[in-house]
Amino acid sequence: MFTSFLDMEEYVKKNGIVKRIALASAHDDDVLEAVTNARKRGVASAILIGKKEKIKELLTSFDEKESDYEIIDMEDERDCARLACSLVKESKADIPMKGLMQTSTFMRAILDKQSGFLKEGTLLSQASVLELKNEKRLIIVTDCAVNIAPNYGDKVKILNNAVTLAKKLGIKTPKAAAITPVEVVNPAIQATIDAAMLSKAAERRQIKDCIVDGPLGLDNAVSKEAARHKGIESPVAGEPDILLMPDLNTGNVFTKGLVYFSDIPSAGTLNGTTSPVVMTSRTDLPINKYYAILTAILQAQ
Repeated sequence: MFTSFLDMEEYVKKNGIVKRIALASAHDDDVLEAVTNARKRGVASAILIGKKEKIKELLTSFDEKESDYEIIDMEDERDCARLACSLVKESKADIPMKGLMQTSTFMRAILDKQSGFLKEGTLLSQASVLELKNEKRLIIVTDCAVNIAPNYGDKVKILNNAVTLAKKLGIKTPKAAAITPVEVVNPAIQATIDAAMLSKAAERRQIKDCIVDGPLGLDNAVSKEAARHKGIESPVAGEPDILLMPDLNTGNVFTKGLVYFSDIPSAGTLNGTTSPVVMTSRTDLPINKYYAILTAILQAQ
């Protein structure tokens, strides 16, 4: 089980895993810095799609050789996104990655029925992998960027995606906390009903390969002491591998708060796809974009 992003990097290097990234709209300093970092560290090569002269200028600023990359000159971001996906479909690259473009543009390419990567029967979802240095472990928070107000059926699929990701991180039977504002079922708060249903479904093995408990407030989900104080006996409280958020608003604000106020290392992932996809936020730090590449490399195994 990986306990840090450094662990992930060491595993990838030790096993000689090198994946080829198709970077759409590569003419951006932060995202290109992350990709060049991945090449320097020996975990990836790259095809850079975008405004060629700007890409060359940025490579020079990073002391990188143009000859170490394949560069495809392209202006329109829609064309860049489509080409990145096509290159992966044609096995000329392994991972499509979003560069300097609107998320909606990249998503349209990912979801395209002909050239996209949506896995049949699944729901596309986002998850953030966070490194908890004090606890020496990784935790997954989902969904923070794609599904706005998921219903019970959506949450089952989001949870299944997170379990698949957790297994790629070496967690054999992940523990998932269904987060709500309170730890009791309240008919006026739909999220608590969904959480109770998820917990019962997992108990009856209708949701497989994980342990689920909920509804759990964030405090008693992450703290055994808080759970004890409230009289909660739970196999998940204090040691969750997955925090299943009630909606996008909660997940997005929670993860951004952690990253910006606590400087927690993080990696954004896209799940429910036939191929690993790197779709980071434009405001993510270059190092966190690199961690997202590392995570996608592991997802590709």
